[in-house]
Amino acid sequence: MSEPVILAEQFEEPRQQHEADQLGMWVFLGTEVMLFGGVFASIVIYRVLYGDVLKTASHHLDKWLGGANTAVLLTSSLTMVLAVVAAREGRVRATCWWFAATAALGLGFLGIKGYEYFKEYHEGLMPGVGPAFPIDQPPAQLFFNLYFAGTGLHAFHLSCGILVVAIFLWRVALRQLPLPERAVRVEILGMYWHLVDIVWLFLYPMLYLI
Repeated sequence: MSEPVILAEQFEEPRQQHEADQLGMWVFLGTEVMLFGGVFASIVIYRVLYGDVLKTASHHLDKWLGGANTAVLLTSSLTMVLAVVAAREGRVRATCWWFAATAALGLGFLGIKGYEYFKEYHEGLMPGVGPAFPIDQPPAQLFFNLYFAGTGLHAFHLSCGILVVAIFLWRVALRQLPLPERAVRVEILGMYWHLVDIVWLFLYPMLYLI
């Protein structure tokens, strides 16, 4: 039995509307890939030019905190998938719980990242801020500029995702977002969340595990 769908007037059938919604999100995600692709390309070029310095600089990053954050984000992807499944089935309470778990895990990631930034500040690893930079190799500052730019941009996107998840949670709980009729919106939010997770899965090995 097909799910009930609220069909907008410009569409002739639910499938057409669903495909249009997903296509719009894929276009947006494509622009995000190009944005982060510039960061990844910069890191690769840096590695080619200053490979030895990169190895030295990366040793100052806390691989255990980065690994813990990777586990947190992977778990959040699971809870988001479960939220999408619950939304498709029209289970409002379950959708709200899985949204809450996803947002909590996202906040946990930001908390760990904030603690990591705090440590790096006191170790002088923020170029131009705080104590003296501990590495006597100028290209190492470029590495940490790329590190803070990449991870900061990722944290911003994750913060936006957490905010939207909280809004969806509120609207679903108040029945302002009917399910399963509007489940496609939850699916699209899930696509964004998974992109943010995938970006981190590239950042972590490129920055921490070189």
